[in-house]
Amino acid sequence: MAAATPVSTPPRALARIVGASLIGTTVEWYDFFLYGSAAALVFNKLFFPSSDPLTGTLISFVTYAIGFLARPLGGIVFGHYGDRLGRKKLLVVSLLLMGGSTFAMGLLPTHAAVGAAAPVLLTVLRLVQGFALGGEWGGAVLIVAEHGGDERRGFWASWPQAGAPGGNLLATGVLALLAAVQSDEQFLAWGWRIPFLLSGVLVGVGLWIRLSVSESPLFLEAQARAEAAAEEQPAPVVDVVRRSWREVLIAIGTRFGENISYYILTSFLLVYVTVHLDLPKSTALNAVLIGSAVHFVTIPAWGALSDRIGRRPVTLIGSVGMAVWAFVFFALLDTRSFTVIALAVTAGLLLHGAMYGPQAAFVTELFDTRVRYSGASLGSQLASIVAGALAPIIAVELLSDYDSSVPVSVYLCFAALVTTFTVARARETRGRALAGPRTEPAPATAAERV
Repeated sequence: MAAATPVSTPPRALARIVGASLIGTTVEWYDFFLYGSAAALVFNKLFFPSSDPLTGTLISFVTYAIGFLARPLGGIVFGHYGDRLGRKKLLVVSLLLMGGSTFAMGLLPTHAAVGAAAPVLLTVLRLVQGFALGGEWGGAVLIVAEHGGDERRGFWASWPQAGAPGGNLLATGVLALLAAVQSDEQFLAWGWRIPFLLSGVLVGVGLWIRLSVSESPLFLEAQARAEAAAEEQPAPVVDVVRRSWREVLIAIGTRFGENISYYILTSFLLVYVTVHLDLPKSTALNAVLIGSAVHFVTIPAWGALSDRIGRRPVTLIGSVGMAVWAFVFFALLDTRSFTVIALAVTAGLLLHGAMYGPQAAFVTELFDTRVRYSGASLGSQLASIVAGALAPIIAVELLSDYDSSVPVSVYLCFAALVTTFTVARARETRGRALAGPRTEPAPATAAERV
């Protein structure tokens, strides 16, 4: 059987595909992060009222975590059909589900109006959000990675990753603007609904752009080979669990420290600054705004660097740096200076970007085309449960129990070390061809692990 030939997409077409993935992921992450910010600032008062601010926030973050629980299911379902029907179709579905659920949140009655029905409805819509996002990441990354060549995959595939800080930047920016022009009473009464309703417009723009891109050529080749073979293929997720479980574990470990650090640096930060330090919410929101802007522009730079020196070295820069920064971060927050707080968030997100930028190419390169959507989605979304879903809850509980940031720093340091150990033991994937079946890699040599 002849080896598969590399697929070359014209630069202009590739740029359009990258732009479509970036805009789509930005919209979806805007929707998802908007809930996290609202959970820290609004939902604890409107949907989960409690006499103790930290208790209300903790309950609010539990529903925030529920969205993560639905992500692996979304990853399995979208991965299965994405590997069978194509990347593009499933990306359109995920965008519609995410946007529709977020828009509906902006129309929900509060606890004061309908009682217990309000948090129930909010939780259901959060589950839909998580399900949709579970299928988004794998498809958005793969459709870019499978169009681009092997030489610059780290750079091109990192652009959908930039959609995460892009969405957070957009969500935080809208909330910060509303906080600046509205009183706290106005924001609680009706202003908080505006960012959720705005999602309807953003989804329309993202959908229009996403429908214009072409299907992944590598998927079309794999589909043609499967049809020519005329053999019944096992479900992609079954094949992944049976043959690629080691790669799934590598993906989980790689995302562990990255996921936990991100939600502590952004979502938990809002709680720490507003509740523990008793500073205005604008202080936290504007610090995240500045950090997210730097994060957005540096993620592709980290991806490009991984094309030159490898996925592993760049990721290790971020994970080792985060293990140290975990203790510096809260000491800087405790100064109560906005400038210092913004610096702490920005530096933390810069280190996070070193883990996040190469991650898209690294995880993509672990799996065969036929099961790549399922494998990448399963690994990344299982990590979201054990890492991102629990991070704000664990951090709030530690802060509540010990009235100190030190246990939170230890938790963050441990998470970064898990990623450090995983990546140090993994084999470098830079330059691996995506076309054709993936050959089993040889065990990492001692030199490769350094």
